[in-house]
Amino acid sequence: MRMLRIFLAASALLTLACLTPAQQPKKRRLLAIGEVKGFEHDSVSHALATIEHLGYVSGQWDTYIRTDSELITKKDLGRNAKNLNYFDAVLFYTTGELGMDAQQKKDLLSFIHDDGKGFIGVHSADDTFYQWPEYGEMIGAYFDQHPWMTFDAPVIIEDPNFPGMQLFPREFVLNDEMYQVKNYSRDKVRVLARLDPKKLDLKNPRVHRTDGDFPLAWAKMYGKGRVFYSTFGHRYETWDRHDIQQMYMQAILWSMGVGNPDVTPRPLPKN
Repeated sequence: MRMLRIFLAASALLTLACLTPAQQPKKRRLLAIGEVKGFEHDSVSHALATIEHLGYVSGQWDTYIRTDSELITKKDLGRNAKNLNYFDAVLFYTTGELGMDAQQKKDLLSFIHDDGKGFIGVHSADDTFYQWPEYGEMIGAYFDQHPWMTFDAPVIIEDPNFPGMQLFPREFVLNDEMYQVKNYSRDKVRVLARLDPKKLDLKNPRVHRTDGDFPLAWAKMYGKGRVFYSTFGHRYETWDRHDIQQMYMQAILWSMGVGNPDVTPRPLPKN
């Protein structure tokens, strides 16, 4: 059986190598932005390097890492510079009011909403662009404190069928910084993971939600485009976990149009 698996794997590689360039599967392109205009997260470099590595070793996408937002435009920049028309998805691990003008903002929303491209928000991506309400609507929520800071967070996987969520146990503990959110509604997103409120200190004065709903990851449609967000990834070590890597890898591929899981919004489960 082992020899058969080796033979099949070798045959697949040989077949791929024999394909002409026109026959080869198209490799997708991801623009990963690490621009920071607010709190400085030490894990940003490692996070984006991990994202680039996942795309490279899987052969699924090429990653263009930037610490500025210059390429977020549909304008021809010249100088062999790429623009949004070149990419299949954009990933933000960002904070604050980024240096994008009104046309760039319009182009980013059009890229997702009208062109049907993808957006992936990592951790503090919802701690970005408070002065641009359309961004908050696109991503699905804004940061509203992290009442428990970095702690052993009681996580519940709400949708184990979504790509990348299968490796997590139904309930587990993750030591990371978990965000509380505002400007958020379950009527607009498909929650994939949340905190277990029964295991939280809800008397913490920085807890603002009274409904016990603390989402940690969600997916949603934005016009024709696909949007994924997760708060996972504050700590450097979080990015070394295989399950976290697979969650983001599958989320990136989904945002680029791979697969068609159900992202219909659902109410908060009663148990």
